Amino acid sequence: MGASWVFSPVWAQGATGRANEGFAKVSLGGADIYAFSDGTVKRPLEAAFVRNAPLDAVQATLAAQDLPIDHIEVPYTPFVIVTGGRHYLIDAGFADNGPAGTGLLHENMRKAGLDPASIDVVLMSHLHGDHINGLRRKDGSLVYPQAKIYIPQPELDHWLDAQRMEAAPEAARGGFRNVRRVLDGYPEDRIVRFAPGDRLEGLFDSIACFGHSPGHTAFALGSGADSFTYLGDVAHYPALFVTNPDWQVQFDMNADAARESRHAMLKRMSEQGGLVGGYHFPSPSLGRITAGGSGYAFEGHG
Repeated sequence: MGASWVFSPVWAQGATGRANEGFAKVSLGGADIYAFSDGTVKRPLEAAFVRNAPLDAVQATLAAQDLPIDHIEVPYTPFVIVTGGRHYLIDAGFADNGPAGTGLLHENMRKAGLDPASIDVVLMSHLHGDHINGLRRKDGSLVYPQAKIYIPQPELDHWLDAQRMEAAPEAARGGFRNVRRVLDGYPEDRIVRFAPGDRLEGLFDSIACFGHSPGHTAFALGSGADSFTYLGDVAHYPALFVTNPDWQVQFDMNADAARESRHAMLKRMSEQGGLVGGYHFPSPSLGRITAGGSGYAFEGHG
């Protein structure tokens, strides 16, 4: 798949800094790759956000990149790939289930000239709420009733296990309940279970990146420098976790496995080149990974 990069950023920062709304687009060979903002949430920077680093070190890292040190603007960025006349959505955002400032995916798809009803396939990296909630609205209706939904089998094994849910602390059971809210009664012929490592739709290589969640999976289109790789939450907020891959975001469910996955993927992308996208990467959420210092850097296109 020969590369033909055409970068067309169309991404507007809200005046308050609270919400990004818009999209960015690149072309790679015969594929158009869109990064869509589903919104941005401002969260106070607390000591618990990075489990294994002191707050002053985290703040110093942010300050060195000219970022605020008292809060983080967390973006939520589903991707759509259009190729071969088909539309592939990667992760689903919130729909109408999220906090204020989210749920903008369909609005921004329409701005880009894409009909949300055109989605043929949804690839799920994992089943945390900010990724899966966009499959079913609050009223129970399906957002993509005609689309095939690909879900990593290890994610289903974990979140649908009644014994695991019962054994979890009460504060952790919400994730289990939410997966059931979305998937209970979902048409069986729409759900496709896959093993990370499988090739999906004859196009996408799925890559096991366990740790952030039990079956967290990345997706790659193309190969080498002529590729696009969706990293999902492998490195969460790149100003912190690409720069310092040993640091552990509080949302990683298995911190040691997540660290191993993060190092492996960042090394892979820095060596092979190619474009990457991340769910919580800053607008336009598309760029490249380069090696630098004791870690790596995300160089966004703009």
